[in-house]
Amino acid sequence: MGSEIEPGHVWPTTAAEAVTIQEQLRSRVMTADGLLPVAYVAGVDVGYNAENTIARAAVVVLSFPQLQLVEQVVAEVPSTFPYIPGYLSFREVPAILAALSQIKTTPHLFLCDGQGLAHPRRFGLACHLGVITNIPSIGVAKSRFIGQHEPLGNDRGSWQPLIDNGEVIGAVVRTRSGVKPIYVSIGHKISLPTAMEYVLRCTPKYRLPETTRLADALASQRRRR
Repeated sequence: MGSEIEPGHVWPTTAAEAVTIQEQLRSRVMTADGLLPVAYVAGVDVGYNAENTIARAAVVVLSFPQLQLVEQVVAEVPSTFPYIPGYLSFREVPAILAALSQIKTTPHLFLCDGQGLAHPRRFGLACHLGVITNIPSIGVAKSRFIGQHEPLGNDRGSWQPLIDNGEVIGAVVRTRSGVKPIYVSIGHKISLPTAMEYVLRCTPKYRLPETTRLADALASQRRRR
């Protein structure tokens, strides 16, 4: 997996540098389906030590559509970029890449715990990870960052477009009846309808995809140690 990660990517130290990189890379985001047959899906989660100096990235790879655990790894790297809303990928993606370099099973799709196009500069963590690895990716966020939407139905599968300045940037999707929705957006090499389909197929029982739940549990276990 490590050899497939784009070489020479520049990691900024300031928000101004980060904006420049986002603006340069966002034109490479593909919003049409470019998936191969999906046999493996992956989820990632990043936590930090008590001093917020070490980022701990957990990656889990599941079979699809069975959603059985195939592989899991944790990587720890120094956290060098400050916490600034809208620039999360510059803080977390280096740790995620370190974890991905350890896995043997290359995923065909990432479900990222964060935003994709539903981002002020249309380049959230899911877009960043997808472009760098050239692997299709979806942003699956627990909360809304930007955009507005109409009320949606109470049943599983109900959804409404998430709109910012007249542009559809994602979808608000109810993955479990009677439970608050999640926010789905394109990351890379996938359309929004296909992204919603895969998210729903990866959430058979709970509000969050199994990829997110297992990655979070792995990262939390490591933090408790």
